[in-house]
Amino acid sequence: MDQQQPVDPTRPLDVPDATSPLSAAPPPPPPPPPAPAPAPAPSDAGSLPPAPTGAPVPPPPSGVPLPPLPGPAYPPQAPPAGGNPYLAAPPALTPEQERTWGMLAHAVPAAAMVLSAGTLGFVGSLVIYVMFKDRGEFVRTNARNSLNVQLMTLILCLISLPLMLVLIGFLTYGLALLGALIIHIVGAVKANRGEWFVPPLTPTFVK
Repeated sequence: MDQQQPVDPTRPLDVPDATSPLSAAPPPPPPPPPAPAPAPAPSDAGSLPPAPTGAPVPPPPSGVPLPPLPGPAYPPQAPPAGGNPYLAAPPALTPEQERTWGMLAHAVPAAAMVLSAGTLGFVGSLVIYVMFKDRGEFVRTNARNSLNVQLMTLILCLISLPLMLVLIGFLTYGLALLGALIIHIVGAVKANRGEWFVPPLTPTFVK
């Protein structure tokens, strides 16, 4: 039986040859694990840390107001200069329309005066004047002249009523209606032609 040789402590260890496969350099150590992300620094009181991606946003604690939602910014609109901003100015009439309504401003009161014995003629002049006084200078002038003629005729008719007790009132009443009718006919013809007309013997009650 073979006996085991004692190991000499002074004997140098066998150094492997550098060319041998066992003497290859060991593999590099694995990279260190990534450092954990630093915790977010505390911000102002009442603010919440951002929620992780994909996680539901927790509701804010009670007492913390929600930030305003961004919305579309509309530029402020200045109201129109002068007048009521909710009322638009009426459109102006064309010259043909002004001539037509200028003629009607005399024709309608004349017809109403004949049908009502001189009592309702001013209604037609007043309606046309109110409707078209801001839509053209020509129609406004004719409607104003027609209204002045009707007001003068109404005053003469009221004065003629008590004079009817002495019979002269019937004459003055008829003459007042006849004079107003002639003035309205002349005014309607001139307005239809586009000519300016100033009624004679008529005070200016409406300017």
